Amino acid sequence: MNSSVIGKIEKARRYAQERNRILFTSLSATFHGENDDHTVTLEQGRWRCSCHFFQGWNFCSHSMALERVLEGMLPESAQAQGIDISASPSPSL
Repeated sequence: MNSSVIGKIEKARRYAQERNRILFTSLSATFHGENDDHTVTLEQGRWRCSCHFFQGWNFCSHSMALERVLEGMLPESAQAQGIDISASPSPSL
C-alpha cells in the first residue's frame, strides 16, 4: 500500500479517538422510533425534530439521544439547556 495512504489511515484513526477535534455544525438524521420515523436536524446550533413532543418543548428523546451520541462534538448552543441527559431516571418507589 502507498505510504501516503497508510499515513492518512493512521491520521484518521487518531482523529476518531480525539473527538474534541470534531465539531458538528449541521446534520440530519432519521430515527426509527417506536411509533413512527422522525427527522432530527441540527442547523445553526439549533435542534429540530418532526415529533410532536419537540414542538412544545424544543427538545425530545430523539434530540437528546443525538446529544449523547455526539457528546463533546456539538456547539454550546446545541447542548441540553438545564437538562442532565447523562442522569438515570430515579427508580419508582
